[in-house]
Amino acid sequence: MSAATAADPLEAIFQRLIANHGPISLAHYIGESNARYYAAKDPFGAGGDFITAPEISQMFGELIGLWLADMWIRAGRKELVHYVELGPGRGTLARDALGAARRYGLEPKVHFVETSTELKDVQLAAVPSAIWHHDLSTIPLYGPVLLIANEFLDALPVRQLVKTAGGWRERMVGLDRGSFVPVAGAQPMDAAVPEARRDAPEGTIIETCPGAAAVVYEVAGRLVEQGGAALFIDYGHDAPRDGSSLQAVHRHRKVDPFAMPGAADLTAHVDFSALAPIAQSRGCRWLGTVPQGLFLRSLGIEARTEALAAQAPQHAAALAAARDRLIGEGQMGLLFKVMGLAAPGWPEPAGF
Repeated sequence: MSAATAADPLEAIFQRLIANHGPISLAHYIGESNARYYAAKDPFGAGGDFITAPEISQMFGELIGLWLADMWIRAGRKELVHYVELGPGRGTLARDALGAARRYGLEPKVHFVETSTELKDVQLAAVPSAIWHHDLSTIPLYGPVLLIANEFLDALPVRQLVKTAGGWRERMVGLDRGSFVPVAGAQPMDAAVPEARRDAPEGTIIETCPGAAAVVYEVAGRLVEQGGAALFIDYGHDAPRDGSSLQAVHRHRKVDPFAMPGAADLTAHVDFSALAPIAQSRGCRWLGTVPQGLFLRSLGIEARTEALAAQAPQHAAALAAARDRLIGEGQMGLLFKVMGLAAPGWPEPAGF
């Protein structure tokens, strides 16, 4: 995208690009859309487009902080330790997690991987001690890493392959009477499909996320080299699936993913079943992938809710509603998964 067109509406840029050069890849469409979306606004909370778990209740961040502190203590209380958060949102999770961990002596260096200038200002107010990074490459290469990625992987661009009458093709984005629509590309892509899945029925869509694979590969290598543990928390599945999971949210409502590029949050379900083997390929320990509800229950969210309600009875109903939203099977409890990773030699964790 040239500087001359950077201020143009993304819709107009895509239209010109497709008109001049033909359909663009779905990954290109998602990547540019989300880069524009996150650079321009704070999308979190009631006044934004969606609400994440840390914004629902302080209990979420507190329990994450206690999990990290427990791992750190049982690993030997290393003095120099790094808290790293990928896509820290408004800094709410870090603020709550670090506050809880501090009660047990864990006061790590804080690192945020964030590219949004708009969100950096909000994060600075929540966690003034944070150091910002554009990606993982500038995180220090010494000292154990305690890493959290909550609803980070789902926003990375996905690639889709679709089975057509002529074989496998990449799913692209084209134009139909001025509107963006998914179309099958012209280039044969059969070689990119695992042999066992090549005979799938016409219309089958296979979705992958190269960015998520790269992040998990990098994090796993850091854990093996430096020590530490990581939690990836996101909505997704722990067994392979076919089909498109691409969706868009605008002002707390689902909208057509192709209707407003750059103005809606584009996400896709995380395929955790593809990520665990990537971590293990680097010698990292995969602790398991479990539903968020099970994870938070095992960390004591129900007891924590009761304790907070006893301290502030006037908030008991709101606390119970927040707990149920986080762990209820019909809400976030089953759809959201928690994948844990740890360095060889680090202790067995709670929650898995």
